[in-house]
Amino acid sequence: MSVLDDNITKLDGYLDRFRNGGIKNRIAGQDCAGSAGVFQTLSPVDKSVICDVAEGSAEDIDCAAKAAADAFPAWRDLPAPERKRILIRVAEGIEARAEEIALCECWDTGQAFKFMSKAALRGAENFRYFADQVVQARDGQLLQSPTLMNVTTRKPIGPVGVITPWNTPFMLSTWKIAPALAAGCTVVHKPAEASPLTARLLVEIAEEAGLPPGVLNTVNGFGETAGKTLCEHPDIKAIAFVGESRTGSMIIKQGADTLKRNHLELGGKNPVIVFEDADLDRALDAVIFMIYSINGERCTSSSRLLIQQSIRADFEAKLVERVNNIKVGHPLDPTTEIGPLISREHFDKVTSYFDIAAQDGATTAAGGAAIGDEGYFVKPTLFTNARNDMRIAQEEIFGPVLTSIPFETEAEALALANDTAYGLTGYLWTNDLTRALRFTEALEAGMIWVNSENVRHLPTPFGGVKASGIGRDGGDWSFDFYMEQKHIGFATGAHKITRLGAL
Repeated sequence: MSVLDDNITKLDGYLDRFRNGGIKNRIAGQDCAGSAGVFQTLSPVDKSVICDVAEGSAEDIDCAAKAAADAFPAWRDLPAPERKRILIRVAEGIEARAEEIALCECWDTGQAFKFMSKAALRGAENFRYFADQVVQARDGQLLQSPTLMNVTTRKPIGPVGVITPWNTPFMLSTWKIAPALAAGCTVVHKPAEASPLTARLLVEIAEEAGLPPGVLNTVNGFGETAGKTLCEHPDIKAIAFVGESRTGSMIIKQGADTLKRNHLELGGKNPVIVFEDADLDRALDAVIFMIYSINGERCTSSSRLLIQQSIRADFEAKLVERVNNIKVGHPLDPTTEIGPLISREHFDKVTSYFDIAAQDGATTAAGGAAIGDEGYFVKPTLFTNARNDMRIAQEEIFGPVLTSIPFETEAEALALANDTAYGLTGYLWTNDLTRALRFTEALEAGMIWVNSENVRHLPTPFGGVKASGIGRDGGDWSFDFYMEQKHIGFATGAHKITRLGAL
C-alpha cells in the first residue's frame, strides 16, 4: 500500500464520526445544534460533501458569549500554575492527535500534507510557549517617583471573540486562542465556515485536557450572521481576527458601539526584493517557497518579485524551470507540493487573474491555467513583464501566483516595494550590509526578513501596517492585547496636597 493510500484509509477512519453525526457547536461544554440549521462543508479535492455543520446564528452566539462570561471569573482567578498545567496538557493532546488533525485539515482545505503534517505540531508549540508565559503574564513594574511608589499590573480583559481563517486554520486558531487562555480570558471561537473540522478537534482536545466548560466555546456559521453578532455582542470585550482587509474594516464598524478592542491580522501584497549582489541560489529557493508553499494561500506570501534588471533574465529563466516542476496533486500524497484551492469561490477569484494579467499586458511565463475538473486545482503561475500599477501587482490574489517586476536602482526598488496599500511583510536579498540597513529602515512593513524566508520566532511581534492590520501577536505583545494595564500609586509620605476651599 502506498503512503497516499494509507493516508486515505486513515482519513476515512477519522471522518466517520463527522459523516455520521456532523459537527455541532460546542457551548459551555455541551454539543448544540445550530439554531439556523446546518450547512455542508465540502472537500476541494473532489468537491464531495464531508459532513453537515451546525449553522450558528445570533441566538447561538449569545448563548456562547453568556457561557464565556459566566466562566470568566473562575478562569481568571485560577492560580497561574494550574492554568499553565492545563495548557501544557492541551499541547500534549494536540501532539497525540497530530496525524488526525493534519489529515482532516488537508481534506478540508486542500493544503498539502507536506506542510500540514507540521502545522498541528506548530499548534502544540503555540500552547507550550504561552503556557510558559502564564506565571509572569500579569507581572508589572515598580516605578518610583518622589512622592509615590507606582506599581503596574495586568488583568485579563474578559471574554473575547476569535475569528479565524481557512488557510491554515488549526495553527492560526492556536496562535490566537492559546495566549487568550494563558492571559485568563475566556473565548468564543468562530472558525471559517469553509474549514470547520479542526476547530472541533481543538475544543475537544482542550476540554479533555481539563479546560473548564465555557472557557472555550466554538460556534460555526457565517460572517454576516454569527460573525457580526460576535463583533457586536456587549459581553465580548475584544475581537481577534485573521482574514481579508475588507472584512477587518467591517469588524471595526460592527464593534464601534461597544467600543470593542480589535486585533486585526489582514492581507498582504508582500515584496521580495532581489539585488544583483545577493546569494542568488538561496534567493531563488526562498522566492519559490514563499509564494508556492501553502498553495499561495497565506498572508505573508511574497507575491511580488522585485528583481534587479541586470540579473532578471537569468533569474526568471530559472524560476520558470522550477515553477513548471512543482508537483500539483492529491494533498494526502506526501510528495505533493501544491493541492487544490479552498473553494469554488476562491478558485474563480484566482483564475480570473489569468485573463486580467493578459489584458493588462503581462506575460504568462508559467502556469496560468486550471488543472482538470475534479477539484479546484490550478497550475503554479508566474507573470513576467509586469508593472507595479497592474492589478496583478496591487491586489491580493491569495493563490500560487507570482508577479515579477524589474527595477534598476535601490531607490526605484524601494519606491516599488512601498507602492501598495498593504504593509505586512517584506523580504530583502542582498549581501550589502549598509544597503540592508537603509532599505529595511525605509520599507513600509511590519515584518522584514533579510536573506531569509519567513522564519517565525514566537517571542517576536507579528503584524502589519497600513491595510495589513492593527496590533501585534507574539510574545508579550499578545498579552498586551488580551489584558488591561492597571496602575496603582502608593503615597510614600505626607506630600503636599493643594487645599481648595480651606480658610
